[in-house]
Amino acid sequence: MTYISTEPRVTGNWNDICYPIGSEWLTDLLPDYDIIATDRQQLVVGQMPGGRKTLFGIQSADYTFVPNAAIREVIDGLLADYQLVAKHTVTGEFSICIVLPDTVQIGGEAIHRSLTLTNSYNGKTPFSIQGQSLMTVLDPATRLGSSLYRDLCQNGLMGWADPFSDLPAYRSWLGQWTSEFKKKGLPARKGVPERTRQARSDIRNIHHNSLTIERFQEHLHALLVEHLATTANLTTEVYAHLTRTGVPLSDETLLKSLPIPVQLAKQARERLRLEERLLEAEPSYWLLYNAVNYSLFTARSSLTLNDRYRLDERVFHQLAAHSFA
Repeated sequence: MTYISTEPRVTGNWNDICYPIGSEWLTDLLPDYDIIATDRQQLVVGQMPGGRKTLFGIQSADYTFVPNAAIREVIDGLLADYQLVAKHTVTGEFSICIVLPDTVQIGGEAIHRSLTLTNSYNGKTPFSIQGQSLMTVLDPATRLGSSLYRDLCQNGLMGWADPFSDLPAYRSWLGQWTSEFKKKGLPARKGVPERTRQARSDIRNIHHNSLTIERFQEHLHALLVEHLATTANLTTEVYAHLTRTGVPLSDETLLKSLPIPVQLAKQARERLRLEERLLEAEPSYWLLYNAVNYSLFTARSSLTLNDRYRLDERVFHQLAAHSFA
């Protein structure tokens, strides 16, 4: 959690999130002081468009943050046709959705394939690709994730079921998770497509304390190429099931059972009613999940973006469990 309440802002302009960012050092700012706390010496300082300089975090001397401009260079080098939908906060957190032209049909809607990356300058939201950390996704034992983008509400939908080999394996895990009312560790992946091998020692060494921007861009480029070549994913199957499954309980009762703050549940209910009118549709688990996702990523809250994604994942699994029951 962060003590500052923020409301994510939406932009389609890279310049809004690629503002100047750099490091300043305590020893330079306080030359007349003997600094005893040597574990934190590097100040991450940025200047947002039209604003003052902002101190986003204080990190160790060998910490490397990833400028959004470095991410943009890789994206622009790979893709000629895409739409940027980025959500960002004044505390220096970013959810960067790269909307692709390809679509899939879910419940009569054309939903775009996308690439979703998270990043932060305050250290609260780690860099990730499709909800998986850089170290995790570099491991060839990791099944690649996916994400989709829904135009109706500017929702970026993460592929939370993708780590599972098939629908029976996911449903089996859901049964265990529901019965114990807590999230168990993901089961062993079976049938994972062969991926480019990364030496285990290299994986261990790839973290913020040893990362150079050039090395980061090399890995990001290779990983995005691999993600773009992956088409089938399990989460799309789950979404299709959610669209076909009506909500047997009152949506208010179901919303109260979800692991989200009360105020966000109220906003999700309002969003659900709006989408039912716009689509002239009956309540479904698909619309309910999208309403919660919308409230999580648009509402003012003290939740970090990372907190919002973790709650979104739990809500997805809980609603999927209800729908398969």
